Amino acid sequence: MEPPRRSLPFYVIGHKNPDTDAICSAIGNAALLRMTGEPNAVAARCGEVPARTAWVLEQAGIETPPLVTDVRASAGMICRRDVVQVSPTDTFIVAYRRMLASGVRCVPVANGDGSVQGMLRYLDLLELLVPGDASGLQARTVNVALSKIANTLHAESVGFPMPEGDDEEELILLVGASSQSTVERRLKQAAKEGNVNRFLVICGDRPVVQHYAIENGARALLVTGGNGVEPALREMARKRGVIVMLCSQDTASCSTLIRCSRTVRHVMESNFATVSGSEPVSRLRKGLASSEQDLFPVLDPITKEMIGVLSKSDLIDPPRTRLALVDHNEFAQAVTGVDESEIVEVIDHHRLAGDLVSREPIRFLNEPVGSTSTLVARKFRHRYLEPDKGTSMCLCAGIIADTLCLTSPTTTELDHEMLGWLSELAGIDPAKFKEEFFAVGSLLATGTPDAILNADRKEFIDEGVKVTIAQVEELGLHAFPPRREELEAALQNLAKENEYELAVLVVTDIANHHSLVLAAGEPKFVANIPYGKLDASLYDAPGVVSRKKQIFPAVCQALRKAG
Repeated sequence: MEPPRRSLPFYVIGHKNPDTDAICSAIGNAALLRMTGEPNAVAARCGEVPARTAWVLEQAGIETPPLVTDVRASAGMICRRDVVQVSPTDTFIVAYRRMLASGVRCVPVANGDGSVQGMLRYLDLLELLVPGDASGLQARTVNVALSKIANTLHAESVGFPMPEGDDEEELILLVGASSQSTVERRLKQAAKEGNVNRFLVICGDRPVVQHYAIENGARALLVTGGNGVEPALREMARKRGVIVMLCSQDTASCSTLIRCSRTVRHVMESNFATVSGSEPVSRLRKGLASSEQDLFPVLDPITKEMIGVLSKSDLIDPPRTRLALVDHNEFAQAVTGVDESEIVEVIDHHRLAGDLVSREPIRFLNEPVGSTSTLVARKFRHRYLEPDKGTSMCLCAGIIADTLCLTSPTTTELDHEMLGWLSELAGIDPAKFKEEFFAVGSLLATGTPDAILNADRKEFIDEGVKVTIAQVEELGLHAFPPRREELEAALQNLAKENEYELAVLVVTDIANHHSLVLAAGEPKFVANIPYGKLDASLYDAPGVVSRKKQIFPAVCQALRKAG
C-alpha cells in the first residue's frame, strides 16, 4: 500500500519587504483560520521585521512569525520518511523478507550513520542465489561470513570457536551426499592442492563423512537435520581448528540458505543518484525525467544523511504549499514560489493585478479600506468571534500604521469602527499607541541605505513599465538632507540591478503629512513626476502620505505622460 503523502505547510503571508500591516494582518488572519477549521495555519513573513513592527510584537507578547523566503515544495517536504532500508551487511534473507513485507521493489542501502551506500532492487537479489557461471568450481564457491550462515540457519556452534565479526570468506561448498570414498577422495585432493581450509562440508547423520571433514582440516562442517556430532569428533575439531555447526534444516534447504546468507553489498547498485532535501520539486521533475533510476534517496542538505526517499511517481502531482495572501495580490510582490503553491485565500486593500491565478475557486476579499488588518478584524466580527488581546493589539497596529491613526486619505468609516472595537479588546489608547509606535526609531537616522530602501518597498508593472516604490515614515524630514546623496546612489543601483525603469523613495513626515519624493531611472519618467520639483531627482509633496492612493497614481501619471 502506498504510504500517505505528507501534508505541506499552510502559510498566511504578506508581501516582500513587509510593513506592519502585512505582518500583523497575517498574524490576525492565521489566528482566525485556526479558530474556523484550519488548525495548521501559520503566520509567516518573507522579509525582515521593521523595528516598529518588532516593538508591536513585543508589546503584544507574540512571537515573530518565521521567515519563509521560498514556498516551492521541495524534495524534503514531499519525500516519504518511513523508509524501508537495508544495510550493506544485511543478508539476502533479511533484505528479501523486509522488501516482501513492505511490498517494495527497491530500497536504499545505508550505513548506521545514515549515509547511503547504494540501491538494491528486487531483481538484484537473484544474483545472490544464482551464480553468473553455473558450472564447475564457480558454482560451488560462495563469498559469505560463517557467522551470517549460523544466524540464517539458527545454527549451534560446537567445534572450534566461531570467528567474531562478519568478515566474509570465499568458501567452497561440498555436500557430503556422495559415497564415503568419493567424499574422502575429494577432501584429500583439496588437502593436496592446499585449499581444503576453504571447504564447507554439509552432511547429515554420517559420522564417517564428519570424520573425513575434520581429519582433513576443512574450514567448517555443517551438520543438518538436527543431527549431532560425537564428543570425540568435537574434540578433534577443536584441535584441528574446524568450525562445527549444528542446524535443524535438511541438507538441500541448507545449501540454498547458505547463499541466502550472502550480504547485499555484493549486488547493490553503487552508481546511483541522490536528491537534496532543499531541491524544488519543479526542478526535480525535469532533471529526473530521463533517469533510469526509479527511487531516489533524499539527503539532508547539510548533514548528507538520508531523510527519506522519492520516486518518480511522487513527482507526477506533488502536494503544494498552501497560502493565504494578505496585503497584496500581485505575484511580483509575493514570496518566491507563489506560482507553484496552492493559493486558498487573498485579503487585500490594494489595486488588482492580472497575474494572480488559481487552479480552483478561492476566497478573495479586496476592498478600498485603509488597512488589510481592518478586513481581517471584520472577518472576526462576521463570525461572532473575538481575537485575543495580543492579536487584537497587532491588528490595531496594522490599522494605525497604514492609516496614520485614521488620518490618511485612505481611511474609511470601517477603519474607524474596527480600530475602536479592537482597541477595547487590546486595552490600548490608539492615540497614545500611535505616538509610541512612530517614536520607536528613525530608519533615516540609524539604517543603512539598503535597509531604508527595503523596509517597505513594493514592485509594480504598469503600462508595461517596471516600477518600484519604497516608503519610509518619519517624525519630521530633518534626517533626510544629510543622507540624500548616499540614498540617491543606492536608489540608482537598485534600479540598475533590478531593471526598474522608475525607482522611487518616498520619505513621509507622518506628523505634518508631508513627503519628499526621490526618483531614479529613465529621465523621461523621473521628469514627469507631478509634484513640486526641487531639483532633477527630488520632489516636494505636501499633504502626500499614502502610497496606494496618492503616490502610486502620481507615478502612473508620470508613466503615461512620458509615453
